[in-house]
Parts: sequence; C-alpha cells; structure tokens
Amino acid sequence: MLISAMSAKISVKSFYASVGLTAIATFALLAGAEFRPAAGQNHSVQDQSTQDQSVHSTLTFNKDIAPILFNNCAVCHHPGGSGPFTVLNYSDVQKHARQIAAVTLSHYMPPWLPEPGHGKFVGERKLDDEQIQSIQHWVASGAPEGIASDLPPRPKFSEGWQMGTPDLVIELPQPYVLLAHGNTDSWPRFVLPVPDTGTHYVRGIEIQPGNARIVHHCYVAIDRTQTLHIANGEVYEVGSTAMDGQFSSGNSELDSRFLTWRPGSPPYLEPEGMTWRLDKDTDLILIMHLLGSGKPETIRPKIGLYFSDKPPTKFPMILRLEHDEDIDIPAGAKDFQIADDLELPADVNVLALLPHAHYLCQEMQAYATLPDGSRKWLISIKRWDFDWQGVFRYQEPLFLPKGTTLSMRYTYDNSSDNPRNPNTPPKRVVGGQRSTDEMADLWMEVLPSRRQDLAALEIAMMQHRLAKYPQDVNGYADLGAALHAMGKNSEAIAPLRQAALLNSANVQVQNNLGTVLGSLGDFEEAISHFREALKLRPDYFLACFNLANALRLKGELDEATTYYERAVELKPENVEAHDRLGSMYAQQGKLSESMAQFREALRIKPDDGLARESLARAEAASGRVN
Repeated sequence: MLISAMSAKISVKSFYASVGLTAIATFALLAGAEFRPAAGQNHSVQDQSTQDQSVHSTLTFNKDIAPILFNNCAVCHHPGGSGPFTVLNYSDVQKHARQIAAVTLSHYMPPWLPEPGHGKFVGERKLDDEQIQSIQHWVASGAPEGIASDLPPRPKFSEGWQMGTPDLVIELPQPYVLLAHGNTDSWPRFVLPVPDTGTHYVRGIEIQPGNARIVHHCYVAIDRTQTLHIANGEVYEVGSTAMDGQFSSGNSELDSRFLTWRPGSPPYLEPEGMTWRLDKDTDLILIMHLLGSGKPETIRPKIGLYFSDKPPTKFPMILRLEHDEDIDIPAGAKDFQIADDLELPADVNVLALLPHAHYLCQEMQAYATLPDGSRKWLISIKRWDFDWQGVFRYQEPLFLPKGTTLSMRYTYDNSSDNPRNPNTPPKRVVGGQRSTDEMADLWMEVLPSRRQDLAALEIAMMQHRLAKYPQDVNGYADLGAALHAMGKNSEAIAPLRQAALLNSANVQVQNNLGTVLGSLGDFEEAISHFREALKLRPDYFLACFNLANALRLKGELDEATTYYERAVELKPENVEAHDRLGSMYAQQGKLSESMAQFREALRIKPDDGLARESLARAEAASGRVN
C-alpha cells in the first residue's frame, strides 16, 4: 500500500514535513501525477555513492522490486483500488519510482502502525531495512525492468466483490447526497432492513462504500430488535454519539464483532465456529464517517453477505476502553496523557484490536497485567496516523485469565511541533466526534472461554463506565437491560430507575423499566411506564405490545384487546401479536375473528405451533356453536 486517495488534507502537511519534498511535489504525489524533481534538487534517492550503485546495479523490477510491491502495496495500488496508481505493472511503477523511494524511505508508506515485538498481527505490511534499501538502489540505478521471466505472478483483484458473488446483497434504497456546505465530518447511519429470506448464518461480510473518495471508514452494527430503525427512521445523523455502541446497538444478544471497512483493508471471513445469526426483522446499521470534498457528493453503499450452513459455536464480543470525557488538551501541550483500565471478570482470548484517536494523538500503548503481576503487550503504536486506523487481528488468539487488568495509555501533542495539528496556531481541544476534536478509544474483540461469561463481561464494562461517568443515562439504561437479559430483574430495577430519573423522556428506558416491573408482577407500575412510553411515541410497537400483555395479566381484557389490535396495525408481520390477539378474541367468543388472526399468523410463519393448535381449537369450538 503506497499512496491512498483517502489521505486527508492534514496528512499532506505531515507528509512533506517528514519526507522533505516541496509542497508542489507532495500534492502531485497525492494526486497520482508523475513527480520529476527539477535539476539540482537534493533528494535522498540520488544520494548514492558510485560504489553503491555498482554493487546494486543488478537489481531489477521484475526480480527484486515487484515482489516487495506485490506483497505490501498492491492491496491498495491496483486497478479499482483506493491508491491513485497501480503497482502491478512496470510502466506505472517506473513513472512513480522516485515517489515510491521517497515515501518508503520515510516509512510513510506502506502504512503500518503497530511496532514490532508488541503483538503479531495478520497482514503486516512493514518494509524491513533491506527492502527499503533495495528500492533506493534500484531507483538510483535507473529503475531497470529486467527479464520478463523473473516477474512473479501478479496478485489478482476483482473489480467487484473481492470474496466472490455474495449470497445476499443489501443496498441503500436511494443514493445519499453529502452536501457541499455541510460539515467537513459527517456521521450518517443507514438502516438496511434484512429481506425476509429466513434465518441464515453469516461467515463473512464485504462492504462496498460506493464512493470511497469521501469515506474515511465505516462499520456495521447488528440491530436484532430494530430499535434504531423505530427510533430514528432509515437515515439519520448521530451527532455526538457516533461511536457509542456502534458494534452492538440494539442487539438483544450480547455477542458482537468487528464488521468494518477502511481503504486497503481486505474483507474477512470469520474463523470456524464463529458465524453469526441473521434473522428477518433484523436491521444492519451502516455507520459511515464521511469527509466533505467541497462539492456535493453522492454515495450508495452496498453490503454483501456470505452464508454458511453451520450455526455458531463460539460467541465473541466487543470490549471497550476509553476516557473521552477526560480529554481537555490545552493549546501547546506536548505530552498530554489519557488512561483507562478494566479488570476482566472471566477468562478471554483477545482476537483483534481497533485503536482510535484523531490528529493530536502521537503514541498509543495497550497492555495486560496478569494476576501474577506479569505484563503482556496488546499493541504499541509510536507514530499514530488517523488516516490509517483499522482493525489489527492477532495471528494467534492472546489468552488472558480472569483477574487480568487491561490498560490503555495514549499521548497527545497539541503544539505547533505536531505537523498533523489541525489548528494553526494550536488551540484547546476537547473530546468529541469531529476530526478536529479528540478521542481515546481501544475496542477489543474477545472470545470468552464460556458463552455464559458474555453477560459478566458486558456488566463489568457497563459498571466501569458508570464509575467514570455517574450521570450517564445510557450507561444506566444499558446496565439495566443487560441485567434483565441475564434474568436478574430485581437488580435491573435500580439502574433503570436511575436512567428514568436522569431522562424521563427516554422511550426505551420507560419500556424496559415497565418490562422488568411486569416480570416481577408489579403490573400497576409497569402499565404506567408503558403508557408513558406510548405518550412519548404513539407508534412504538414494543411498548404497545407490552402494555397489552400487562393489561391482560392484570385482568383488564377489553383494554388489552384494544392494544393488541393496535400492535397488529403497527407491525402486521409480527406473529406473536396475531397469536395474542387471536387468543383474546377466542376468550371473548369472537371465533371468526380469532380464526382469522391464527390463519394470518400461519401465513407469516407456517410452522407456528401455537397458532396451529389455537386455530384447531377455535375451529372445533366454531363447529360446536354452528
């Protein structure tokens, strides 16, 4: 990977500051134009002694340079890739030979952030000194092509789907237009409903962003409850909560994983046993970080899904270290630090990492302190580059026992000495979602030794967040929902009450608190919270259906029937709503109406045993009446 069209304007300044090229040459290089320095310009690629040139005069593209570029650069630099030129043929490489020598000598390209010796990761693209010097000497000797038979096989890249034709493609129904005068940074979320094709097990996902020039990176979240769709519609901006919960928002189950795209990052197939379930009535939420180009831009992303016939047997999840609200970096500060630590309540294997910060971050350290006091490195990045963030997957899972403390230490430079500083002169910077704000995040995909430990890990993470941010409404709401999912309803009441106290207008909190109270038999208070949720959002199906259930259990059958009818109107394809309404009609002697509901349930779900049995009873009763 040499030069990507995704390099932001800020990184241009850092590039020519580190490489020593003129500004004009740098912009030519980033645009993919041929760079021919003027006579007399002093560049490192020309500073080779006559003796060195003689020693290395046998270096050729076909024999010596092509293997380096094919293995480390072609993933971006191929026809249709994110790089502005291809390295798959000699003529293109020869035109850009001096540029390639300059950016590899400076370690600007290929972009690989982790330091060696601090974790072994898949797909490492870091040139060693011998490879860098080979490129230098080859260029200095005139960049000869060599013998055609020496050329290794070129790597193959599809212009379409890199992993072959997907089993299912979900596309944004209409193009999205990023306005010319909108924010430089935009965080739209696109809700992509899954077609009704039954239950599938997904072994891989590939994202085609649609207009890669304006996409910095993007993620997919699995919303199995369609909560975000109901709450926000099909397309919406996320404002200040762009990154929060992006990997598991709306997920009624606790498993989650990295489903991401960035320039130069190849798609990924899950390992054996780690497929994930995809049902109808599930939404895929595509979260995109878009960068304005100064003119209107149209984008229409696609997601390709690759299925397996094997259900999952392993269930990973995402853990997060962060301390964004502690970020307040004074202008001129050169060594500002952010830290966070989390103790593991269970054994895990760490599968992958996604560190995240913006332009002021200089160095990242993440490590694990084991119960015996020894330390294992997770990752070390000494030269952070916002433009080349991504997921780093371990070659082998890293085992960490219960009681291990996970730690992150990030260092920021808000001085004029930082060539990536977006502010000239420097000014105070606080935590936030815009690229000119700052963040301090370390996302980790971990695999617990036991599936039942997912809940303990989730709760530990939530309690840790609340210890840092005691006024966090979403933190209390999520903790209450997780405790309810574990069946700990008595423990779930306190955090849900606190969430409702902090924000009584939160529809999901009102619904969840009503659900927990109802499960404990307090139907009176449960009904009041369901009514409040519907007052806030009259079309909220879950609150409507739950209110009907609570009224039925309390014995108020007529009003329960009214709300079941409303639930069917709100979500005509919900089988359970038809079943419940049919049962209510049967209790009231409305047999024809009852049978109609059961038949509709069977139309939607032919193997619905409850509807089949209920229909048979209603038909028998109808025969006796007739």
